[in-house]
Amino acid sequence: VQLVESGGGLVQPGNSLRLSCAASGRTFSNYAMGWFRQAPGKEREVVAAISWSGYSTYYADSVNGRFTISRDNANNMVYLQMNSLQPEDTAVYYCAAGSGWGGQPFETDFDSWGQGTQVTISS
Repeated sequence: VQLVESGGGLVQPGNSLRLSCAASGRTFSNYAMGWFRQAPGKEREVVAAISWSGYSTYYADSVNGRFTISRDNANNMVYLQMNSLQPEDTAVYYCAAGSGWGGQPFETDFDSWGQGTQVTISS
């Protein structure tokens, strides 16, 4: 499955952004989807994930209550609504597709990745 992210940009602290990921190539609804991010000098980390049905979701502690992951299987899209953004949320955000995860999503659970979209939070 091919993935293309969009929606990144520069916003001030406290504002919101909505990232989108468009999928193509295979049956989107078969895949669990995730959002990861990588800040400069840091390892890539999971932000949120959603099961193929949308019934199960996972959020990193650092974004729980601020970010919401959702998917639209009819249109092969997955979204990440990010509210109350802080400078520490600055990173390249990646969309990923995989077969699912256990207790916590890991990078190895996902085998298709987008090219990433830059999110910068700064005043």
